[in-house]
Amino acid sequence: MQGTHGATGGQQSALLFCNAILPRVSRTFAISIRFLPGRLGRAVLTAYLLCRIADTIEDDPAASAGEKVRLLGEFMAGFDEVETARKFPTLAQSVSGEAAHVELVHHTDLVFELFEGVPAPSRQIVKRWVGEMVAGMQKFVALYPHGIRIQTLEEYNEYCYYVAGTVGHLLTDLWHAHAPSIDQAKYTALLKHCEAFGEALQTVNILKDIAWDAEHENSIYVPEQSLREHGSSQQTLLSPHCLEQNRAAIASLVALAWTDLDAALVYLLAIPRRAVPIRLFCILPLLFAYATLREITRSTAMLTSGGTVKISREEVKSLMMAGVATVLSNRGIERLVARVRTDAYGLGWGGSPPCPPLPKGGS
Repeated sequence: MQGTHGATGGQQSALLFCNAILPRVSRTFAISIRFLPGRLGRAVLTAYLLCRIADTIEDDPAASAGEKVRLLGEFMAGFDEVETARKFPTLAQSVSGEAAHVELVHHTDLVFELFEGVPAPSRQIVKRWVGEMVAGMQKFVALYPHGIRIQTLEEYNEYCYYVAGTVGHLLTDLWHAHAPSIDQAKYTALLKHCEAFGEALQTVNILKDIAWDAEHENSIYVPEQSLREHGSSQQTLLSPHCLEQNRAAIASLVALAWTDLDAALVYLLAIPRRAVPIRLFCILPLLFAYATLREITRSTAMLTSGGTVKISREEVKSLMMAGVATVLSNRGIERLVARVRTDAYGLGWGGSPPCPPLPKGGS
């Protein structure tokens, strides 16, 4: 985008809004992003919120497929056209969904305002990968105009690449651009597992929210082929009479999530120890995902109307503290993950622990 949307005061207002809305649209990433310093933190913040805006448009339960495709196109035009970015909240006035997500969409102009203060090379990275994500969203929205209904595991993998594998690439490119310790050799090594890092978190979220996605967003990501192979279908996904069949049908997605999480762990361990903030950013969502997937393997709540799977607040707090404490030790991280895979993790304190300290220095 050429030029700027406003002066320093506008940037400050945009930053205040973005920092305030972030924990309302993602508690996990609100925790993680605070570890990233300066320009890198600003780039990841704006990138995450731009992805969330696109996701909210895609998930709108009331809009037609044509309206979603058109609005996603207008959204991408905002990267290059100042006026489109400014007027996008008006264009998106009818978007519906969760209140905080809709509020974010209605302030897309402020996110673009903040984005304009990001260094030009980072803006190009974000635009490239958000564009790839949006193109995939448009493809699937057009393919399933009455609500996404994934048919095969291959199609599921393609969808996850567009909405999450792209995020792995986006983050890895930003690490390379901002962290001197991530040189070309390290960058090349990280590229091998960057898609798995994003897709692992996406698959865990899909599994824990099967019922929510079906009932609130009219989207079913469990492949129809897998359901039919076990005597069920997407029409009976939440039927109590088909609970065992549906549980068996999602086994392939659970196995995929474990495989991707282990590849995501390799990704984390390949990040140089000198890039402490980046390691901190990556370790917490990874630990939360391992803990959540452990509970998914023991639960059927996500396959019942109104159900979901969550880990306890105590475990979240415990993992935050343990993640910060072990982030510099690959062996310590591996031991922590091995424990979290099988048992709920708790430090056994009374009351709430203090917030983990912010790291000093850059990446």
